[in-house]
Amino acid sequence: MPPDPRLDKVRRGWFSLNSGFLVKPRGRGESAMTKTSIDNYATAGAGQMAAALADRTVSAEELFGAAVDRIERLDGPINAVVVRDFERARKAAKAADEALARGERRPLLGVPMTVKEAFNVEGLPTTWGSEQFKDWIAPTDATAVARLRGAGAVILGKTNIPPFLADWQSANPVYGRTNHPLDPKRGPGGSSGGSAAALATGMVPLEFGSDIGGSIRVPSAFCGVYGHKPSYNLVPQRGHAPPGLDGVGPPLNCVGPMARSVEDLILALDITAGPADEEATGYRVDLPPPRHTALKDFRVLMVEVHPMAKVDGEIRAALDGLARKLEGAGVRVERQSNLLPDLAAAQVLYRGILTTAMSRGGPTPPAATLDLMNTHAWMSALDGQMAVRRQWGALFEAFDVVIAPVMGVVAFEHQTGEFDERTHVIDGEVTPYADQVAWPGMATLANLPATAVPIGATRVGLPIGAQIIGPYLEDRTTLAFAGLLAGL
Repeated sequence: MPPDPRLDKVRRGWFSLNSGFLVKPRGRGESAMTKTSIDNYATAGAGQMAAALADRTVSAEELFGAAVDRIERLDGPINAVVVRDFERARKAAKAADEALARGERRPLLGVPMTVKEAFNVEGLPTTWGSEQFKDWIAPTDATAVARLRGAGAVILGKTNIPPFLADWQSANPVYGRTNHPLDPKRGPGGSSGGSAAALATGMVPLEFGSDIGGSIRVPSAFCGVYGHKPSYNLVPQRGHAPPGLDGVGPPLNCVGPMARSVEDLILALDITAGPADEEATGYRVDLPPPRHTALKDFRVLMVEVHPMAKVDGEIRAALDGLARKLEGAGVRVERQSNLLPDLAAAQVLYRGILTTAMSRGGPTPPAATLDLMNTHAWMSALDGQMAVRRQWGALFEAFDVVIAPVMGVVAFEHQTGEFDERTHVIDGEVTPYADQVAWPGMATLANLPATAVPIGATRVGLPIGAQIIGPYLEDRTTLAFAGLLAGL
């Protein structure tokens, strides 16, 4: 297939789009410019902006204006930021400047950002992409949103999703379809697709998404940005639920940060992690430090083949190239291990728990299509999940991280029709669309942290990503490895 001239520049790091560009993710320690200003707003990170605000080299109102200008100029054909709260954000930016002038300092004080539509933001609609909720207004902030606000973030609005977060495309009857920044015929992924598109085009430096079937990792990989699915419940889920539900967080689901650098993932995770409400009475989070600080000390398992899901040849080639680079840097890389759980059996178990967990809160499907567990089957499935978690625990005694595809395809053209009837063509073979949930499901079933990182591009310039999976509650290990990888 000949290179697409519209996408060719991605391989060189930049892409011209409506007087803007697709932002190149920064490597570890790499600065956008020596000083953050409104002139380099689209490339500066959240941490860089916070430092510049604290140094008073830029104001929160200037950053707010740069963000709004960029959204209004670029978002028309993309449709990422679908709920805009600019007036309140302007007031928040003004208040941030006043606080900074008084000498107040907070990790994100004055930094603009957006969050996924599924999070409650006080005074804004939370529809979950469904017309039945289009008039529902959130009375309070979600816990994660409240913590980001408490750190000083200026929330500009919310980004697009699929209905009930149940797709790797971001299109719904309330807000319409989000398009990939590089090709309007393609989607940016889902369900945090608007989040990834906003980051990739430099509209915002930081986003917050959620992930039960790859919904942070897939859009991050499709758009060439970074995303972190935390260990299960490390970040409280409260306020991330369909309207009317506000109880226990569902199994498997996680909420976490998306950004253009690993440093900003760490910054946002540190702000939002830790127990809330009743659990905060007695629990504290104390994540262990990274297992290693030098790349050569990591023990890596590459998983490039899954019995339940194919992988495109260009993704396999990118992973192979990454493995060779790591080996060249002195890293011990293995391509197989008997310690790896039975991926086929784990996928069957994962799909059962996933289907049942995601049936709550949305429209009830016809009885003939309902394949949910009874009470005893549910408890047996949770027993099976624990067995898989223990197998992963044993594997991580021999390895520090596992590298795998985020998905077996890159950003694909928009698809319609029923989820289970769609397909992908992978290396000439027609394969079921739904099979690809196997790749994100590896980490999700076992409650493991997984960091999505860009590792290359296809011949036509579409981003390729990988996920770095680590031991339970050792989020700092996957993030540290991702940061070292970015500087490789």
